[in-house]
Amino acid sequence: MNIELRHLRYFIAVAETLHFGRAAEKLHISQPPLSQQIQILEQQVGALLLERNNRNVRLTPAGRQFLEQAWQIIAQVNQAADRAARVHRGELGEVTIGFTASAPFIKSISASLLAFRQQHPDVHIQMVDTNTKQQIEPLLTGKLDIGIMRNTPLPDALDYQLLLREPLIAVVHQDHPLASVAGESITVRQLADEPFVFFDRKVGTALYDEILLLLKRYDIDPYITQEVGEAMTIVGLVAAGLGVSILPASFLRIKIDSVRYLALREPDAKTEVWLVTNRQRALSASAQRMIHLMLQGQ
Repeated sequence: MNIELRHLRYFIAVAETLHFGRAAEKLHISQPPLSQQIQILEQQVGALLLERNNRNVRLTPAGRQFLEQAWQIIAQVNQAADRAARVHRGELGEVTIGFTASAPFIKSISASLLAFRQQHPDVHIQMVDTNTKQQIEPLLTGKLDIGIMRNTPLPDALDYQLLLREPLIAVVHQDHPLASVAGESITVRQLADEPFVFFDRKVGTALYDEILLLLKRYDIDPYITQEVGEAMTIVGLVAAGLGVSILPASFLRIKIDSVRYLALREPDAKTEVWLVTNRQRALSASAQRMIHLMLQGQ
């Protein structure tokens, strides 16, 4: 059996008009080739689909059954073509994004996600909450389309673009002596003798390495009394009076009465946020549109 879509379209045109001449006009072909193609279709099906004489054309019972299925097939093909075109244009599909805990608190990133959702409501955004180092393997294997992470060494297959640089800030309890400093800014060295609430080394966050490197540049070996896995937990333990910490400024959006955030005066007390993709894997149009919005800071 070698039924082609044109055979179905020819048959539907005749079945709907019940007239070979009008159907030929509708299809913009001459009548003899149309009649020939209908005969070929009937041979392929193995059934008479149309009864015709010099005056009338009518559907056989087999023809009525075949017409219903032919309509469905053409509709499915048209739907498949439409969906493929929408995927090609980035209007349909899925974008899978890995993100660090601080990413939703960065205004430009959250604004980009909102803008994308409003502009492309039929594209599913799958957000995967995972730290920087844990994003690398899924990006390599294609489980993630995009990674939003802190600066960290990357394998050659991954490429990054800078989304933003943000300051690092000190996080202290409201009753801590540093909380009342003039101008609400301090130096890194003023934290030298403080007990630190910090990330657990085993968690593998890029901030762990980055903040320790900052402290090391100012000859500070931090006294770490509490090690946890999440930045939100760090803020909570500082609020409980268990120590001080250093976090990205995006956490300023977390308002807790008993916590004070202080700017750090050192110009190198900054962290970068990267948008990371796999240069060896083609990105969908949807992912490319998402990247464009994020890089534009929308």
